[in-house]
Amino acid sequence: MVGNGRRVALTEAVDPLVLALDVGSTASRGDVYDATGRPVEGGRRKVAHAFRGSSDGASEIDPDQVTDELAGLITQLAAAPLRGRIGGVALDTFASSLVGVGADGGAVTPCYTYADSRCAAQVRALRAELDEADVQQRTGCRLHGSYLPARLRWLRETAPDRFAAVRRWVSLGEYAYLRLLGTTAAGTATAAWTGLLDRRTGRWDPGMLAVAGIEADQLSQVRDPDDPLTAVDADVARRWPALAGARWFAPIADGFASNLGTGAADGTTAAVAAATSGAIRVLVPDIPERIPPGLWCYRVDARRSLLGGALNDVGRVVSWLQDTVALGDAELDRLMTADPDPATPMVLPYLSGKRSTGWAADARAVIAGVSPATSGELLFRGAMEGVALAFARIADQLQTTAASPQRIVASGRVTQELPSWLQILADVLDAPVDPVTVKRTTLRGTAVHALEVLAPDVTRAPVDTGPTLEPVSARLDHYRLRAQRYDDLYRAVIAADPPG
Repeated sequence: MVGNGRRVALTEAVDPLVLALDVGSTASRGDVYDATGRPVEGGRRKVAHAFRGSSDGASEIDPDQVTDELAGLITQLAAAPLRGRIGGVALDTFASSLVGVGADGGAVTPCYTYADSRCAAQVRALRAELDEADVQQRTGCRLHGSYLPARLRWLRETAPDRFAAVRRWVSLGEYAYLRLLGTTAAGTATAAWTGLLDRRTGRWDPGMLAVAGIEADQLSQVRDPDDPLTAVDADVARRWPALAGARWFAPIADGFASNLGTGAADGTTAAVAAATSGAIRVLVPDIPERIPPGLWCYRVDARRSLLGGALNDVGRVVSWLQDTVALGDAELDRLMTADPDPATPMVLPYLSGKRSTGWAADARAVIAGVSPATSGELLFRGAMEGVALAFARIADQLQTTAASPQRIVASGRVTQELPSWLQILADVLDAPVDPVTVKRTTLRGTAVHALEVLAPDVTRAPVDTGPTLEPVSARLDHYRLRAQRYDDLYRAVIAADPPG
C-alpha cells in the first residue's frame, strides 16, 4: 500500500472518510482522511494564530476566536461531493487548556494554555499540602502549573469574582463543540491531561476536585473514543449538509493523536515529538501499576495509557535562537552535524518553565560556560544539545518501566525545519532515530483515533520515514560527560522537588 504522505484522489479514497481538526500552538488546521489514513486531495486548510504572552508568565488565547477558526475550516472542508461519505468528525487540541463558561454558555475567561506559569505559587502550596507521590500514582500527573488543580486554585485566589461567574470548566476543544454542536464531552485523553482524572477508574478524582475548589458537575462527561457524540443540534446538519449522519468524536489531547499519527500505536515504538513543545511518549496496554517520579501516565481509553514526559520548550528554543543568532540553512546543517566541541556552552533550555523530569514550574533558561571566545554558533549548538539532553532525561526514566520500545520515531515542526538536529538527538540518546517525513502527523492521528472505531478492519497506510539517523559511537563518551554536567548544573540552579 502507498504510504500516507501522498494524497489520494477522492475517486480512489476508501470510505468512511474522517474530517479531522487540530488546534495547535501556532494554528488551527483541518484535513480529510480516508479509511486507510491517507489525506484526500483537496483537503488541508490552516488558520494561523498565536498565544498571548506577557512577562508575568501569562499564556492565553481567545476561545471564541479558535471556535470561529474551526467553523471556517469545517465549512471549507465539508464540501458537497463528500456528502454521505464522511463517517466522523474528530478534533484534537493542545493539552491542558482551560476555559470558564458562564450561565449563558459563553466564555467568561480566556483560554489558559499549558504554558501559562502564573500559578507557580499555588504549585508550591499544593506540594506542601499533599503527598505528591500519591497524587501522581492516582492521577498520572505531578503537581505542576501545566495541570488544572494549581491553575484553578490560582484563579480562585487571584480572580474570585471571575471564578464565581463560571458555571462550567471545559477544555478548548470542549468549548468549541459546545458552541458549534450545542453539546460537548471530554475525550478520556483530554480529561487525563487535566490532573483531575483518576487514571485507574477513568472518573473525576474527588480529592483533586476538592483541592481545585470545584464540583464534578462543573465538568464534562468523560468519553472513550468508542462513545462518540450523536445528539448534536439539528442546525449542524443544516449548516454542513455533508456532515449529516457523521459521528462527532469527543476532543482528545494532541499527544495521543501524535503517537497514532506517527505509527507509534503500541509499546514497540517510542515517539519523539518536537514542535513548539516536545515529548517522548509510548502507548502502553492497560494501566501501569507504578509510574517513575519524572514521568506522567495518561489514560487514553479503557485499554491503553500514554506513558512519557514532556518539555515546554523545543520549537520555542529554535525560534528564540533564530531571532538571536542569525544563521543560514547551510551553516545550521554544518553546525548540527559537526563533531561536538568541548567549548560549547551548557544550556538548560527552559524558556517557559519545566515539566519532565524535575517539574520546576517557574524554571528559566540557564547558559553556563560562556567565555570571550564563545561564538553565536556555539551558543546555538549548546542550546540544541540542551534540548536533546532534556529529552534524554525522559528516555532514561522510561527505561526503568515495563515499556520496552525497540524503535524511536521523530516528528514535528523542528524535525521538518531543522532535520540535521536529529543527529544530535541520536548521539545523545545513543539510539537510532527514524524521522517521520509525513507532515501534520497529529492531524493524521486524530483521524486514526476515529477510524479505530469507524473502520477497525481497514489496514492503515504505512507511515513514511526518511533515512535512519545512527548514533556515532565515537561521541558516546562526550555526551555521557555532558549529561553529567547538565545534571550537576540542573541540581545547582533549578528548584525541583521529585515526589517520594
